[in-house]
Amino acid sequence: MDINQLNKIEQATLFNRPEIMRFGYAILFLVAIVIYIYSQIEGVPGGFMLIPAAMIGGYMAINIGANDVANNVGPAVGSKALTLTGAIILAAIFEASGALIAGGDVVSTIKKGIIDPSSISDPNTFIWLMMAALLAGAVWLNIATALGAPVSTTHSIVGGVLGAGIAAGGLGIANWDKMGMIAASWVISPVLGGLIAATFLFVIKRTITYQSDMISAAKKMVPILIMIMAWAFSTYLALKGLKKIWKMDFPTAAGIGLAAAVIIYTVVRPMIAKKADALENGKASVNILFTIPLIFAAALLSFAHGANDVANAVGPLAAINDAILQGGVVQKANIPLWVMMIGALGIALGLALFGPKLIRTVGSEITELDQMRAFSIAMAAAITVIIASQLGLPVSSTHIAVGGVFGVGFLREYLKAAYARRIQKIKAHHQNEDEEKVSQFLAEFDKASIAEKSRMLQELKRNKKESHLSKKERKGLKKVYREELVKRSALLKIAAAWVITVPASGAMAALIFFTLRGMMLP
Repeated sequence: MDINQLNKIEQATLFNRPEIMRFGYAILFLVAIVIYIYSQIEGVPGGFMLIPAAMIGGYMAINIGANDVANNVGPAVGSKALTLTGAIILAAIFEASGALIAGGDVVSTIKKGIIDPSSISDPNTFIWLMMAALLAGAVWLNIATALGAPVSTTHSIVGGVLGAGIAAGGLGIANWDKMGMIAASWVISPVLGGLIAATFLFVIKRTITYQSDMISAAKKMVPILIMIMAWAFSTYLALKGLKKIWKMDFPTAAGIGLAAAVIIYTVVRPMIAKKADALENGKASVNILFTIPLIFAAALLSFAHGANDVANAVGPLAAINDAILQGGVVQKANIPLWVMMIGALGIALGLALFGPKLIRTVGSEITELDQMRAFSIAMAAAITVIIASQLGLPVSSTHIAVGGVFGVGFLREYLKAAYARRIQKIKAHHQNEDEEKVSQFLAEFDKASIAEKSRMLQELKRNKKESHLSKKERKGLKKVYREELVKRSALLKIAAAWVITVPASGAMAALIFFTLRGMMLP
């Protein structure tokens, strides 16, 4: 074996070393869980079942951190408002804080009420069902993360509970009306998120970046947009992030949010004006003004996510713990501190070790993001959840955020195509005129405000000349100006992953349940 071959082997080993280290840290976390649980189960009948259950709960938490958290910080990273390292640190702190501070003391053992627990009278069967559901959901999340597809952790565990529940109690155990609503959310969540994100971006463009004096426009509009953000996020946090500490109705939450928004507007308005005065007139300067609000949005989304979705990791584990301690099937389970710690630490660890892959996918591999676009996505994430919760619509935070990314991408495509059509009309009108005159008109058109652009186009229509371009030539020009700003392969891959999440995790859960029952029965 020559020296070149040895060098290649060494380089391959070095390349794989970081991956091995990440798996090593994850295994150490699971080993620590085993050691802790083993020290706590002495004298507890059937307590040995807590060891594999806790390991699976930790594994699930790691996969939630690896896959789901990317939706909260991915746009901020893609827009370069945060570095990848900064985003991981921020999200890890706020995810864990949300889980520990606002994760609650009690969790529903049957997520979304999709099966009837009264149909399962045997505690052992219930424990196997929950372990199968948890493991299947975690494995599916792991597969999706490896494929670079952001999927809903809620849907993963719902599919697991449904599949294991049917395996344990037959088709009649399932609540098919609930499942129909969850299936509807595959469309509702991304469409709502995309429409709201696109609407905010369009408003920003119309009121700021399409104006000739962007800085003056930004000084007026950015504080108003931050106020709307503060209102939305305060309401969102009160309704979702803090609901297990203090449950309040929508009018109360909205009132508190509005009061907070007014205070924040009063504080930030002079700060924005001072910052804007030091900037040049341009889109890059406007983006700078959205950077700090975007970082706050990422932090608040992470906190609310930790408070809500930690139950996906520890809910079934808490149910198993209660079933062992009480010797029966429970519909509401207490969450001991050690269970919540597994969820919080596992999410933070999974984000740090395996999260960058999905953060890059959401932040930069679907469409190009800047701070204004990322801000619009964050707004959509909060507002869509508020609207959906009031209408009783089932939505997924993952689907909303990714739908928002696609929404701003498709809006950019539409606006570019519309602008290209305008330029085409101008060139067609001036086709027999001097090239320098046409270039001068296009330069004036490019610098003009929206109102001035409209006036110039109306003037062209009034002085319309006969175009000598053939129909084939006009169609050719349209194709030249059509530009794809959204990666279609990412759209198809993610949509496919969303559709098969519930069936895939359900099928795995049923298989795991039958395997566990076969191993445990005499």
